[in-house]
Amino acid sequence: MTGWEQLAVLGAGLGAGVLTSTVGVASLLSFPVLLAVGLPPVVANASNTVGLVPAGLSGSFGYRQELREHPRATAVVLMTCAAGSVGGAILLLALPPGVFEAVVPWLILLSCLLVGAQPWISAWLRRTRNEPTRLRHDMSPATVVFAVLTGTYGGYFGAGSGVMMAAVLGLGTDFPVRIVNALKTLAVLAANVVATVIFVAVADLDWLAIGLLAAGSVVGGYVGARLGRKMPPAVFRVLVVVAGVGTAVFMLL
Repeated sequence: MTGWEQLAVLGAGLGAGVLTSTVGVASLLSFPVLLAVGLPPVVANASNTVGLVPAGLSGSFGYRQELREHPRATAVVLMTCAAGSVGGAILLLALPPGVFEAVVPWLILLSCLLVGAQPWISAWLRRTRNEPTRLRHDMSPATVVFAVLTGTYGGYFGAGSGVMMAAVLGLGTDFPVRIVNALKTLAVLAANVVATVIFVAVADLDWLAIGLLAAGSVVGGYVGARLGRKMPPAVFRVLVVVAGVGTAVFMLL
């Protein structure tokens, strides 16, 4: 990479770190930059996952207060996404690169729709429950299953996985947006860490790109957590929908 290309990757890491801790579409920024500087798709994908681990670490540290408020949900998200990521990383290495190309954009669009409609869907669910005033702070079996599937997707590709997790948590729990943001960031971290262990062992990686992404993303992840903690719910939903639709359109082109 030239000096300017290295600077571009570093900047992509910074921006992707902010996105990791806020709207959850970090790979929309960083993955295309790695392709643009000449990395093959599978190498770029695996290197992107490894390089964004520091974003999840610093973002989760920034959200440490929120994660302490609901330790049970924190533990469940951590375990389910880590478990799902194992399968996703194996799929990335075993399947042709284009296997999910036709399906993933539509999954992201569906997640955007669910995030955008979450207040109305949640209100409807509260009306249909026997105890409408009880807030859901424990993840149901169905929510756990979808969290595992989201972790699987995160280990496979990851673009939009934060949007998917926001949809899962928004519909499956009654947590406020700052808690959803914290758990979503932790979910991305769990998926990336497990996938990283597998990729370091068996995948082709570009360590220069990883180092540059990591240097930028560790700063961006913490900054994003500070922003995400103060983000109004309506603004969060609008940004998630816009970013998710942008990701889906990019993948369809």
